[in-house]
Amino acid sequence: QVQLVESGGGLVQPDGSLRLSCLLSGSIFGIAAMGWYRQAPGKQRELVARITSGGSANYGDSVKGRFSISRDNAKNTVYLQMNSLKPEDTAVYYCHTRFERTDYWGQGTQVTVSS
Repeated sequence: QVQLVESGGGLVQPDGSLRLSCLLSGSIFGIAAMGWYRQAPGKQRELVARITSGGSANYGDSVKGRFSISRDNAKNTVYLQMNSLKPEDTAVYYCHTRFERTDYWGQGTQVTVSS
């Protein structure tokens, strides 16, 4: 059984930083690509960043140069370092993986960027 648990969200001022964490329970972490998505009110869920099992990363255009995704295979954890946060980054952030044609999502963590 695969479960994803996010943590690290909260309220931050513009230009601030946050780091999100996602712990995967199960034995697939070392072979699974992991991703972060976000969904703002009234908008579709969008890809923020994704990292392969080998460590190759790609980012959504709106976060390039500000966000960084990384993974620690020993801890079954993927991280999203978010810098220079903007009010438009406000959303619920979800951790995601796909394994054997099944999508798995975490419960989401709220990130609010506001002064």
